[in-house]
Amino acid sequence: MNGKVWLVGAGPGDPELLTLKAVRALQQAQIVMIDDLVNPAVLEHCTNARVISVGKRGGCRSTPQAFIHRLMLRYSRQGKCVVRLKGGDPCIFGRGSEEADWLQQFSIEVEMVNGITAGLAGATNCGIPLTLRGVSRGVTLVTAHTQDDSSLNWAALAQGGTTLVVYMGVAKLSEIQGSLLAGGMRNDMPVAMIENASLPTQRECRSSLAQMQLDAHSFQLKSPAILVIGEVAASSQAITLAQTA
Repeated sequence: MNGKVWLVGAGPGDPELLTLKAVRALQQAQIVMIDDLVNPAVLEHCTNARVISVGKRGGCRSTPQAFIHRLMLRYSRQGKCVVRLKGGDPCIFGRGSEEADWLQQFSIEVEMVNGITAGLAGATNCGIPLTLRGVSRGVTLVTAHTQDDSSLNWAALAQGGTTLVVYMGVAKLSEIQGSLLAGGMRNDMPVAMIENASLPTQRECRSSLAQMQLDAHSFQLKSPAILVIGEVAASSQAITLAQTA
């Protein structure tokens, strides 16, 4: 009898942000396939599992996706409970749906477990509400890194009227800045650049669209980091005050 694969979001880094459902899956796991950006501290919930690193990082040597597929299939066909442990949420730039579709072709049971995404956790830790009545009517999550290296429609995003959260954008700051300015976004649009979201090492740099590349260089911004672009990126008190009220 085939086993089961859980596609589990480990959240942005803080192990306390794991959901109870994620903890239950880890406790049942016999095989855990862990991504690079997952905090190893979450492995305390699966002390009896075999842990296999299948890291994928931009610009670095990565585990091929086809190999990850074959590993999940092999162990699930052995009747094992497999957890594919991903940073953030499996379905937000995490290939969760691709892996689920592939496994289901072989009649493997798959269950998805959501995790908190870095864009939300990092902004919250900086006192930035991604939506704010009268200021931002929505939020748009995008990645600056695409499979075919094509560019996003930055002009449309510049005119969208929502908070823009950019993942994997550190290496493309110049393109993001130039494209948004060319698309009509204001020079003084607030920007927050947040590194290592939710971890004790989290750092933030507040800037504007016109200045963000220079400020990122001075700040020595490094991946993993997210960019929050919009009026709310000027906020720093709203959420903090609500927590202490």
